[in-house]
Amino acid sequence: MAEKNVLDTLYERGFIGQTVYEDDMRKLLESESVPFYVGFDPTADSLHIGHYIPVMAMAHMQRAGHKPIALIGGGTAMVGDPSGRTDMRQMMTKETIAHNVECFKKQLSHFVTFKGENAAIMVNNADWLLNLNYIDFLREVGPYFSVNKMLTSDCFKTRMEKGLSFLEFNYMPMQAYDFLVLFRKYGCRLEIGGNDQWSNILAGADLIRRFEQTDAYAMTFKLLLTSEGKKMGKTAKGALWLDGNKTTPYEFYQYFRNVEDVKVAECMKLLTFMELDEIADLTKYCDERINNAKKRLAYEVTKLIHGEESAEEAQRQAEAAFGGSTENMPSVTVSIAANALIADIMTAAGVAVSKSEARRLIEGGGVKINDDKVTGATDTLDRYTFENEFVLHKGKKVHLRVTRK
Repeated sequence: MAEKNVLDTLYERGFIGQTVYEDDMRKLLESESVPFYVGFDPTADSLHIGHYIPVMAMAHMQRAGHKPIALIGGGTAMVGDPSGRTDMRQMMTKETIAHNVECFKKQLSHFVTFKGENAAIMVNNADWLLNLNYIDFLREVGPYFSVNKMLTSDCFKTRMEKGLSFLEFNYMPMQAYDFLVLFRKYGCRLEIGGNDQWSNILAGADLIRRFEQTDAYAMTFKLLLTSEGKKMGKTAKGALWLDGNKTTPYEFYQYFRNVEDVKVAECMKLLTFMELDEIADLTKYCDERINNAKKRLAYEVTKLIHGEESAEEAQRQAEAAFGGSTENMPSVTVSIAANALIADIMTAAGVAVSKSEARRLIEGGGVKINDDKVTGATDTLDRYTFENEFVLHKGKKVHLRVTRK
């Protein structure tokens, strides 16, 4: 076991949002290697930046000598988590869920080790939930849940206005049952996750305490938010994915290169393994020198997710884009005519999600072809260049070398 209690590490780096029975949990984490779990519902074929804080917490805990259990929710995904939702999640087929589970397994293996004394394990709750007899489940677990108490939980409150389906109402008991199964099979004593999962995680710890007459613990982490309180990780293309095919390493790098000044230190503490003294030294400036810290943040996070080679390439592309050189600039090849609308080129190149957005950007004066500002929403490429390769600029942050075929 590590000499330093992992709770102190997580507090120092700003992870912890809520805990229950923290004094007892601290003693447990100091005295033995504790099996703990975090769940991921496979609602897409990739993890995104919102998952990354619990993943980093898993890594810190494993480094401190504790045993991670990565639970993939192949069973609970058949129901859908109502937490943080105002509408019901779209139901997925078993085939889609199975595919997403395989993608998650591959990504999670980059962050925690599955070898050694406290090796992580990966489980899929479909193994016990899909063949569960519902009457047996109700008789075993149902008596320990108060409907009145469940309806006061944050995860259900936002759904009550539009109507909470009975399908979704089953989610909390199912997640709590996961904790009970993991306790029985692996001695799991602690569940961790994002703050929006507090009600569900607490329900599992409470179920074990009441059912098994033994201690179980819950701990949640702060969400990654902007200074305005909105979730970070939203881009023009949608979520900031950890899959390089969905969000390129360059796009990923640029997102953190352009993070708010006031969020740089927080992101370094949560999303990298940089030492706290170094973070404090890099982020002590409130002027243009903070840009050096942003570059370091972008590089470190990209390296952790995509590898050192991809991080260095993204860094070279960013420097080329802002330094005027096109040699290492990010590039794309599109099939467009010489007289194609600039708005169509923007959507084809992926710098705008729709033609209407492209037109708004053009009308706002934020688009250039090479060094010429595009002045009209109906302007065509041949008005600005007769070459098959040109640089498309969107605002001050997006610079893309486009090759026409």
